[in-house]
Amino acid sequence: MQIATDGYSPALVPLPGGQVFTIEQNSVAFFPLYPGLMGMAVQAAGIGPYGAGMTVSIAASFAAAAGIYRIGELSGDSRTGLIAACLWAVMPGAGVQWSVYSESLYTALAAWTCCAVMRHAWHEAALLSCLAGLTRPSAVALIIAVCAAASIALYSRQGHWRGPLLAICVAPAGAALYVGWVGWSLDDPAAYFILQRRAWAHSFDFGRNAFAAARAILLGRQDYLFPSPAQDVAALLVLFLLPVLLVLMLRYRLPAVLMVYTCASLVLMLSSMQMFGTVHRFLLPLFPLVIPAAAGLRRLSVRCISVLLVSLSVSSGWYAGFLLFGLGIP
Repeated sequence: MQIATDGYSPALVPLPGGQVFTIEQNSVAFFPLYPGLMGMAVQAAGIGPYGAGMTVSIAASFAAAAGIYRIGELSGDSRTGLIAACLWAVMPGAGVQWSVYSESLYTALAAWTCCAVMRHAWHEAALLSCLAGLTRPSAVALIIAVCAAASIALYSRQGHWRGPLLAICVAPAGAALYVGWVGWSLDDPAAYFILQRRAWAHSFDFGRNAFAAARAILLGRQDYLFPSPAQDVAALLVLFLLPVLLVLMLRYRLPAVLMVYTCASLVLMLSSMQMFGTVHRFLLPLFPLVIPAAAGLRRLSVRCISVLLVSLSVSSGWYAGFLLFGLGIP
């Protein structure tokens, strides 16, 4: 919200006596598209930054659901698409969709980017993936997926070569330009990564933190980074479900862009040092995981599907309320 009203103030300020954090946290750690849209909403509607953030997130969540519906429709049929959108809406971290976080915006951009790639609309995919790169650093996974799908199209000579080549060149531009701007502002090309590591304790550790956290939780210990027992147990349960969802996704043979996007996102998430309890939130943009489940559920009656979705929505809503009011997590 501070970025939406006051903009960025790039700085690397040492934090005396720090152990985990050795540099003061700075707003440039957050990518600009979401706060930029918040600022536009503040100016256009005359509402406060919190209301603007909620407005952007809610609108983006509907755009994301529409994109997931369209991908499900392209992968199966309209019933599959509708169930997939509903399953995404009741995921364990779904409470974040209507919060002042960028997950809904990033999911919407990722879904419509993948949809554009599936339709071979390369110019559209290039623009949307570039915008996604201005939303979250995890957009690296989406950029890899777009470039991989475009490379396959070039190799197999599917259509004209200019579209895929444009996607390969434009997709990384948003993220690269922002990280480059941070480096230029702070006179250090690696400034963004230094800030993430030393001010937010986020870095690529090849999964050591995730493994240590999971082992400690199973052993009933709390000797890992940022322990939060209740939230971490829920995250571990979600993590145990991932292999099942991945096997279903591989057997369903989704398009390459969805497979690469999902696998790359999981590698980035599990190989990065961060709060273990945020796993459910970082899984929210991985909508391809629900498409095979949706394809299986489409065979059930409307009554059975309705009962299942209502049960999941109650559970997801309870968990969101527990995080907010029970643990005080914003």
